[in-house]
Amino acid sequence: MVFEDKMITNGEPEEEEEEEEEEEDMVDPLETVREKCEQTEHCVHTRERLEACETRVGSRSETTEDCTEELFDFLHARDHCVAHKVFQSVK
Repeated sequence: MVFEDKMITNGEPEEEEEEEEEEEDMVDPLETVREKCEQTEHCVHTRERLEACETRVGSRSETTEDCTEELFDFLHARDHCVAHKVFQSVK
């Protein structure tokens, strides 16, 4: 049946190809909101703490310290901000 549909169009481009091109241009609203939230004061502060921890841990050759707590703090702050804004940008 698909073959018959293609024959009827007489070589004209199918709409499916055009739809695929449009989908590539779409931007995930969640990523956009996350980027905006990362610029807020609280997120900037937690990111600075995370980066300071990563620098401290990276400068030591032998350490058991990791930056899990700082990472979770940053993700929590960002997701808290996102939770209040993401549904406003979704259709």
